[in-house]
Amino acid sequence: MATTQFTDAIALLKADHRKVETLFEQFEKAGAASRKQALALQICTELKIHTLIEEEIFYPAFRGKIEDDTLDEAQVEHDGAKVLVNDIEAGSPDDDYYDAKVKVLSEEIKHHVHEEEMPSQGMFAQCRKTDVDLVALRDQMLARKEALLAQAKAGGLPPAKPNAVNLIAA
Repeated sequence: MATTQFTDAIALLKADHRKVETLFEQFEKAGAASRKQALALQICTELKIHTLIEEEIFYPAFRGKIEDDTLDEAQVEHDGAKVLVNDIEAGSPDDDYYDAKVKVLSEEIKHHVHEEEMPSQGMFAQCRKTDVDLVALRDQMLARKEALLAQAKAGGLPPAKPNAVNLIAA
């Protein structure tokens, strides 16, 4: 992955958003169970990597520089998505609610992306107004993303771990 492919950290994250949106669209159109499962697993891997680089690198770089509520809400949104990601990865298209889980995950991600990309008041707009070096941040995030992609190809990523949400059995 060439560093110059993305102008800065926000461009990298937006490219991830577009990729996952495309994968969700492909899932919606897929008919064969095997194709649906392959797409769902690819979506889950992409989201796990994306949330990790945001949580490990991007969000901490802006803590105290943008509204804490914005970062806290993003973390909780990630946690909700992680619960569905783990459920989808553990299941198959033959399971009850499989398609519904992917659909709800898609809707949660659309909301999260909207919150991040909203012009003037979204997270990314707030981040651009800080003194954080978005190019250096991009380089850090790309290095971590490449390592996570290699890990995913080698044997998979562990289940996504919620950080702000406590899971309580019903």
